[in-house]
Parts: sequence; C-alpha cells; structure tokens
Amino acid sequence: MPEIQFKGKEFVFNHHLSVPYRPLVPHKNKSIGAGNINENLVVHGDNLHALKALMPMYAGKIDCIFIDPPYNTGNEGWAYNDNVNSPMIKEWLGSNPVNKDDMLRHDKWLAMMYPRLKLLHELLAEHGSFWMTLDDNEVHRARMMLDEIFGENNFLADVSWEKADSPRMDVEFFSSRQDHMLVYAKNLEHVCFNRIQTTDIPAHYDKEDENKRKYYLKPLRAMGGQGETRAARPNLYYAMQAPDGSEVFPVLTDGTDGAWRWGKDKAEKEKDRIEWKVGKTGWTPYFRIYADTLDGRPPETIFYNAQVGSSRTSKLEIKQLFPEGSPFDTPKPVGLLDMVLQIATEPGMTVLDSFAGSGTTAHAVLAMNKRDSKSDRKFILVECEPYADTTTAERVRRVINGVPTSKDKAMKAGTGGSFTYCTLGEPIDIDKILTGENLPDYQSIGSWLFHTATGEALNVRNIKEKEYFLGESNAYCVWLIYKPSLEFLKSRDAALTLSFAENIAKNKNKKHLVFAPAKYVPNKTLLPLGVEYAPLPFALYRVEK
Repeated sequence: MPEIQFKGKEFVFNHHLSVPYRPLVPHKNKSIGAGNINENLVVHGDNLHALKALMPMYAGKIDCIFIDPPYNTGNEGWAYNDNVNSPMIKEWLGSNPVNKDDMLRHDKWLAMMYPRLKLLHELLAEHGSFWMTLDDNEVHRARMMLDEIFGENNFLADVSWEKADSPRMDVEFFSSRQDHMLVYAKNLEHVCFNRIQTTDIPAHYDKEDENKRKYYLKPLRAMGGQGETRAARPNLYYAMQAPDGSEVFPVLTDGTDGAWRWGKDKAEKEKDRIEWKVGKTGWTPYFRIYADTLDGRPPETIFYNAQVGSSRTSKLEIKQLFPEGSPFDTPKPVGLLDMVLQIATEPGMTVLDSFAGSGTTAHAVLAMNKRDSKSDRKFILVECEPYADTTTAERVRRVINGVPTSKDKAMKAGTGGSFTYCTLGEPIDIDKILTGENLPDYQSIGSWLFHTATGEALNVRNIKEKEYFLGESNAYCVWLIYKPSLEFLKSRDAALTLSFAENIAKNKNKKHLVFAPAKYVPNKTLLPLGVEYAPLPFALYRVEK
C-alpha cells in the first residue's frame, strides 16, 4: 500500500511511546458532581499528554472518537509544540505559529497529527469508529495517514456536511458549502453502526398491501457486482415457479445466466413477500420491502444542514449559551454531533473528543441522555487552550444547569448530569518514588503500572486499596503494595512477604503479579505459589506476553 511521506515522519512515527505518563488531577471546585475521574471528563492539557494519561483506564475501551482538529488553512495561528528530540523539530518550535508563509506547514500538521492518531487508535475499542472533520486543505493527506494507521480496509466514508446556508459571493472561483468528515472503523467486522431512526417514509414506499402496510418492490435478480452471474454464485442459480406454473431462471440483460439475491431456502421462507409481474419477456419476480419492518434507514454520505444544522445554527447556539460573548464564532452544531452519536453509539458508550474546542460533543451527549433516560452515554473532552475552563467546561456547566436567559426551553431548563474537570499532574518518574521526590496517589500509579504490565486498561472501580488489589487482567490478578508515604515505602510493611503471597495464592484461577518496593521471600518459593514479583523501579519495563 502506498505510504504518505512527510518531513519529520521518522521522528514522530513512535513519538507517542516516549510521551511520559502524567496522572489526571481532578478539581472538584470546577466540576459538577463528586469529582471522580471515572465519570464524564473535561481535561485541560496538551492532548498528546492527555491521551497518554487516559491510556491506563481507557485503552481499547473508547466506543466513538470525534475530533475537529486545526484545518491548517494558514490563518489559524496554531503552533507545533511537541517536544520531539530532533534538531529539525527543535528548529520548528522556534518558528511558530504556523501560517501561510510557512513552506513546511503541511509537514508540521502531519507531524502533529500522527502521534495523536496513533494513541487515538489504541484507545478505540474493536467495535469503535473514528470521525474527523476537515476541509480541503488537508483532507487528501489525512486520508492517506488514516489509511496507514487504521488500515485502508477500515475506511467507511468521506461524509460531506453542508455547513453553509447560502453561497458566498465574494470568492474568485468556487463557493465551498461543505466540510469533510472522514469515518473509519477500528475493525470493520465488529464496528457499531446504526441506521437513522426516522418517522418519514420515503417516496418509493408507494404501495400498500391488504393490511395497509406500505412497501416498495425490488427485483429478486441480483442487480450488480461480481455476485450477479451464475459463475460467481452457482448456488443462487435455480428455477422459480411463476404464477402460470412455468419455470423462471435469473437471466442478465445480455441473455447470459445470472443469479438470484436469495437462496432456495430463503425464497421459500419469504414467499409471501415475493410479487410477480409479467411483461414482454415473461414473468419477473420482485420482493417487497416494508416500511414498518426496517429499523431505520442507512445514513447517507451527505449530511444536509436542514438535517443537522449549519454554521449559522452553531452561532445561534453558542450565542444563547454565552450571551456575554465567546471566543468561538462557528463551532460545530449540536445536531451534527447528535447524528454521529445516533450512528456510532449505543446507550452506555463513551465518546472522546480530543480537540474539544467549545464543547459541542459534551452538549450533544448530555442532550441525548436528557431525551432518553436509558441513554447514559459518557463523554471525555480534551482541550489544551486556556479557554478549557472558561469556555469548554463552562459550556458543559451551563448545559447541565441551564441558561436562564435562553429562549430555547431545553437550553433554559438544562440537561442535568455531572462531569469532572481535570488537569495533568507532573510526569511520574518511578525511579524517584523511593526517594520521595514523586509520590503519586495509589490510583494514578496503580492504573499506570497495570496498563504498562498487561497492556490492558484498568477498571478503577475494582481497586481495593486497603487490600493492595488493583484488578484482573486476562492473565493475572495484579497487586500493588504502596502508599504515597516515604516512611511506609521504607518500612517492612511495604515488602512482599510469604504470608501475603500465601494468602493471595488461595485464588488459583490466575497467576498473581505483585508490585512492591521489596520482597522478603525468594522467587523459588513464590513461583510454585503462582506469584510473580515486580520491583517498583523496574516495573516500567515489564510487558506481559
């Protein structure tokens, strides 16, 4: 498969692996609710570091990712700021912001996006889907980059969103009315993908049966693709009996043998749906498609503004939320995100937006949960700019609590709900733990160690800190003997003892992996018990086989 090449690719190809782990630090005074980091999140910090911080809890668990990154128009003033150890990259850092005069702005954009997309791919669940909005500046390069990371076979669509209500008259050539939305599956065979629920009955449902059920007809003969010939699908070439008793075989327009859409068994089972018509060439079977038997209709690759909103719609939404003024003139409309959620998620799923901007994604999730009490969808937003608190999180607060001045009844009433506002803590340097220079809390270091050792995400709800139990991976029960106290870490209580090993070994369903600063029992005694010891300073380098 052709690969996209850009200046700096060799330096950023694996840069996501060297990004240090920084724990999430909740700020209860800026949150609504209990302030737990396993709830809805708004994270203020560089999104590359924030994505790395989410890995221990969410690797392979995010159900849907929507991002609206810089379009790289040359007018945005975005800055490349990744701390990659390369003289070329360090030179780039001194030539910010990126503008139209920067001859390497496309290379910088790709270098910025590549490690972030790698982490997003790791965070996405096997049934998950990825959605990214762009305009014409980078969409062709982005498509090649995503083909490389996600796999060309996992490409789903290039959706056009009609963002404009009317054409611009001040352009020299074409007036652009749409943005692109590239859609990929993590795994095409397992992707969660829903039809659009609608009460509108398309015009082609123009017939009614004796029970007043609307339907339309489709030819039973295969009408396209490699499967339309007898040679390609010999099991779908057989005789059907017409109303006059004659045998009818599938024949292509050129007179050669064709194939039916259904096999014999299905044709017999669905015979009540088959309708025959007679013409100049004889009898032809059709099958009925009933309007009331479909679970909706497949989404199309054009999202019209009348359906999901436009840039004008989003201006009105943000003005009602921030009557005093907002740094965002044209955020994405809530209807656009609502459509994505309808297609890509089920109740209880988690949506991640790592270029959160004004927080439209959270607004759409909260509004959907309000409409459907069983929805219980969850959001994670990441925003690196200073307005993460004053705009992104503030929008979420106002959506939850309601805006008294709004003319929209739903916006005025509020959606209810909760979220936790977080920043990123200092990078964890495990070698400094025993010196007391860096003593993270139990959950932060535990989730990191668990993910590092097993490659899996830790469900923090299962942590039993008093018992030093982190959780279960596919292969291990994982334990961490630790307290954020230098006195404890230097004491005998912080060591793995024989009594501790014998006690946990009573559970023989899995092997046991114990992180601790020290141990008072030899490996030859531990291994027969099914217990493995991982010393804290070296735990980073362990990878489960």
